[in-house]
Amino acid sequence: MNKSNKILTITWQRLISEGNTCPRCGSTEDELDKAALELKKKLEPLGIKVNLVKSELTLGEFKKNPIESNRILFNDESLESLISAETGQSQCCDVCGDSECRTLELNGKSHEVITTDIIVKAGLKAISK
Repeated sequence: MNKSNKILTITWQRLISEGNTCPRCGSTEDELDKAALELKKKLEPLGIKVNLVKSELTLGEFKKNPIESNRILFNDESLESLISAETGQSQCCDVCGDSECRTLELNGKSHEVITTDIIVKAGLKAISK
């Protein structure tokens, strides 16, 4: 990212079906909110604004491509590419039905919930580009 832009936009999307999301996305949202606050504390003194955008996938959109749910982008670059991780899939819950939902594969470990520390690490890498 060109530092003169001074904005880190974090975009997160997840399935919302009848007002509900899955536990995996719900927990990631809690972690994302914590990470956004931490990034704001670290970056605002440097004149960099953090903008968090949460978007919803319909059940129809989700069924077409389940791994689009629980995806996090930093200035349009995927979390996975920023931290050298891979996208995986695993069975989730009733809200998701038979679809295998997105997981994060990092250092040989599968993460169903994307944790605050992983999100912060990716955000700092995005802003240092």
